Amino acid sequence: MALNFRQIEAFRAIIISGTASRAAELMGVTQPAVSRLIGELEATVGFPLFDRVKGRLVPTPEADIFYRDVETSFRGLDRLRSSAARIRDFGSGHIRVASLAAAGSTIVPRAVRRFRESFPSAIITLSIMTSAAVRNHVVDGEYDLGLAADEVDLSGVEHQVFGSFPALCAIPPGHPLAAKKIIGPADFDGVDYVALSPEDRARLKFDALCREAGARPNLVIETPFAITACALSLEGVGVGIVNPLSIDGFSERGLVFRPFEPAVYFKSYLLFRPDVQKARLVRAFVAALFEVRNTRHRVAVA
Repeated sequence: MALNFRQIEAFRAIIISGTASRAAELMGVTQPAVSRLIGELEATVGFPLFDRVKGRLVPTPEADIFYRDVETSFRGLDRLRSSAARIRDFGSGHIRVASLAAAGSTIVPRAVRRFRESFPSAIITLSIMTSAAVRNHVVDGEYDLGLAADEVDLSGVEHQVFGSFPALCAIPPGHPLAAKKIIGPADFDGVDYVALSPEDRARLKFDALCREAGARPNLVIETPFAITACALSLEGVGVGIVNPLSIDGFSERGLVFRPFEPAVYFKSYLLFRPDVQKARLVRAFVAALFEVRNTRHRVAVA
């Protein structure tokens, strides 16, 4: 006869409760059913599990040794139940997020902190990459959630607008344009220019505005990352047009930021796999992103 879970459960219930009647209550069965299960278990293991002493069931020395292994097994079952509950309630308990660099160094880390306040046991994988790579990895199912700029191909991927943020001019300390309160296209004529990638839509719009104004910026360097553009401007390489999500910490280091008019916007999207229902963890992380975005917007307006 093979061991079965119900027999082990009856044995453990008696150890915990002290009597067969209480064990029966714990298991939701009758006392004779518990006695039968214990009898079957003793026949299977080949040694007695309980002695009757003054009407009480007293575990035998063999039962005490056996119980240690039984309890270890039940702790393993409890972990399995907890794991199943996490998967049921939160998905896998692991969320994979890919982000463009502008948000990956500022708004996403803040969202991670906020998210972990509600889900401290969840594991997060965060990767920073180009928007095109974000899109491809989400479509391939390697990431649950992506944050990308609007130049990406949105076909084959579920998406929603995350935000539209007006560009800022990143101006080196001591640069003549730092004295102006608002920067326009004409101000870039002949100015050393730190540009984003040619496919970046904000860059394309900026270039078009400069052409309309007859301005010819002196293109010095291109980079796909706004945070790198800020670093280059801080080093005096040139003036950049940057996503405001990327500017944290640079003002304190001396970089000057001014609004650019007419406004040029950096639009970003949240990307999801179209073939997978969004798990609760993904929905919660999205909510944290929007909360941080809204808080940041209120601070910027203030």
